[in-house]
Amino acid sequence: MNRPTAHTTHQPLATPGGRAPLQGRTPAVRDLRGEAGRGVRVLWFGPGDLVVVTGLPGGGKSTLMRRAVSGTRIDSQDVRDRWDARLASYLPYALYRPLVRLAHYAGLRRALRSGDPAVVHDCGTQPWVRAWLARAARRRGGTLHLLLLDVAPGAALAGQRERGRGVSPHAFRRHRRAVARLLRALRRGEPPKGCGSAVLLDREAAAALRRIEFVPVPDSLPVTTAVPSRR
Repeated sequence: MNRPTAHTTHQPLATPGGRAPLQGRTPAVRDLRGEAGRGVRVLWFGPGDLVVVTGLPGGGKSTLMRRAVSGTRIDSQDVRDRWDARLASYLPYALYRPLVRLAHYAGLRRALRSGDPAVVHDCGTQPWVRAWLARAARRRGGTLHLLLLDVAPGAALAGQRERGRGVSPHAFRRHRRAVARLLRALRRGEPPKGCGSAVLLDREAAAALRRIEFVPVPDSLPVTTAVPSRR
């Protein structure tokens, strides 16, 4: 029978396919790029946690979220797709982009007020969005975790061309600078301000990941993270 094994840590735990779940405390920054992430199929988080997914435009964030998140998923790309279906044939995106952003943040606010665990696409790697999410996670007794998809700029640009939609060169340079700052901090073992932990993925590790799960913990256990353990 599978029972949850409690861990008094705010860090996410990765479960490699075919092997027992990882036990004990995990580092604040977990680098699953390269061989380290090839066997990881599931990332587990606590019931009050929030996860923010970031990286370059075209890097595969929305694809990862659609495949791996079965619960609440807040992705600005989904909002844009809905508005594009109604307006793209009549208006250039630049004209209704502010409305897309407002709709996205309104949806994010509703999701955060619900108290449910959620995975959020951090469009633009904006610190103020992470600060907002960190406050929301603390209010519900959880933690904010960062999931950074580290993709080379050339691959991200190819991803934009593949989906037939991209950002301006100026905006892409801004995204690159923001991601570079995050990577420098993570190499030092420092999650961004407000984040309890960070997980680094490359394209291959992201492709191997199948689920991002939030595991409920019995009320009698004063913990924030749990993984199922075979007994």
